[in-house]
Amino acid sequence: MKKSFEAQAQAQAHIQALHAYVPGEQPQGGGWTKLNTNENPYPPSAAVAPAVAAEAAKLQFYPEPTSAALRAAIGESFGLSSAHVIIGNGSDNILDLITRCFAQTPGVGHTVPSYSLYPVVAGMSGQELLEVPFDRSMRLDVAAIASLQARVFFLTNPNAPTGVAFSLKDIEQVLQSIEGLLVVDEAYVDFGGESAFPLLEAYENLIVVRTFSKSYSLAGMRVGYALAAPKIIELLDRVRDAYNLDRIAQAAALAAFQDRTYFEARCAEVIATREKTRAALDAHGWFTYPSSANFLFTEPKNAAGETGPEVAAALFEHLKAQRVLVRYFPGHPLTCAFIRVSIGTEAEMQVFLTAINLWLNHA
Repeated sequence: MKKSFEAQAQAQAHIQALHAYVPGEQPQGGGWTKLNTNENPYPPSAAVAPAVAAEAAKLQFYPEPTSAALRAAIGESFGLSSAHVIIGNGSDNILDLITRCFAQTPGVGHTVPSYSLYPVVAGMSGQELLEVPFDRSMRLDVAAIASLQARVFFLTNPNAPTGVAFSLKDIEQVLQSIEGLLVVDEAYVDFGGESAFPLLEAYENLIVVRTFSKSYSLAGMRVGYALAAPKIIELLDRVRDAYNLDRIAQAAALAAFQDRTYFEARCAEVIATREKTRAALDAHGWFTYPSSANFLFTEPKNAAGETGPEVAAALFEHLKAQRVLVRYFPGHPLTCAFIRVSIGTEAEMQVFLTAINLWLNHA
């Protein structure tokens, strides 16, 4: 006889109410132009493959538990000690560690729209989610952030999904106005944003979070890191899984990080393609936010000159029918009339633009 178990009823209340993070669609089969998850269109540094191969023969052994070599290399590059650095199984892992360590009543704050994982990490820790809404201007409301009195506030800079970057002056005003932690999520900063790490010396309530997924072309490896005061890193290390980064991921990230020439060349290539694509969208008379990320957030206008949620949804479906994947976020007034397109290779962006022209000519 099968013994039943009411899993939903017996789960903790905040887990029962949790909605899991929904990533961008991963298409099956070939023939797709995949511009929906902000991956780098170029492979990682050629130094990565031999570094990975060297570790493949050692998989019977545990990895170095703290990713010490990677911490040291990252710290040195920023003029910091390794005590200022923690490595995560992707930056998402670090966002969760921060929430588990520091989030308390009244809850976790973030701007809206921003990275849709923040509500998930708040919910996993049973925390209330506190929101500061953007309007179309995308100006940072420092007073509203301070008024929340959140113990942890997440700020994506450059913002996702718009790509808009906030200045160091904006970040410093927030740091001066709050008592809790400001977590500046810099997943896209290498594509034109201004990093907040110079403020670490003066503000101990700052954590800067970075990822290897975007600018280092290592989304498949799941490596992220954070920079913060050593006393913050020490607390995060207490809740970090003992072997949170496998030996292959450590080797791949270190090899990619040390190849600065390749890294800088690929970032420059993505930026150049982004600006060329934006110019093409501007030529259609579309509004597109100025982007400091590896994507564009654009408000499509159909052949009749109309904009709005129906227009954006129609273009999204047309592109998918043409086997071009982008992202559409219908659930918020600021995003529902836009699509977000990741920057691919020149050839991939031409496929995207050709599909737009087909839509305009037949809409």
